[in-house]
Amino acid sequence: MQADALQQYARDHVEELPGAGLEYPFGPEWEVFKVRGKVFMLLTDVTGEPIVIVKAAPEDGKALREQHEDITPGYHMNKQHWITLHPSGDLQTQLIDDLVTDSYLLVVENLPHAMRPVDPATFGRKNR
Repeated sequence: MQADALQQYARDHVEELPGAGLEYPFGPEWEVFKVRGKVFMLLTDVTGEPIVIVKAAPEDGKALREQHEDITPGYHMNKQHWITLHPSGDLQTQLIDDLVTDSYLLVVENLPHAMRPVDPATFGRKNR
């Protein structure tokens, strides 16, 4: 995937996620995507390449880092709960979709039930 395409693809996928929004709390070089005020994805190129940072369950993040050289610990985030996607390799669009959705759902499932824009147990499951 081309360098700029990774971020654009992730950004476009967020439009399909109910209640998700974009903010710039760290300045214009960091796009921060939140659901109900909680961060689930960050985009930046402060590292010299356009990267995508998403949440992942610790065991999933470890497995993904072992399977894909283009997935590393979360840049400037908790290394156990966040992963960074790099554009330099062959990450498939379906994997990017899944990782962005999973990150969103990890945040949603920790919200109070009344604040959840979707049911994390069923949202997006029909496509998997």
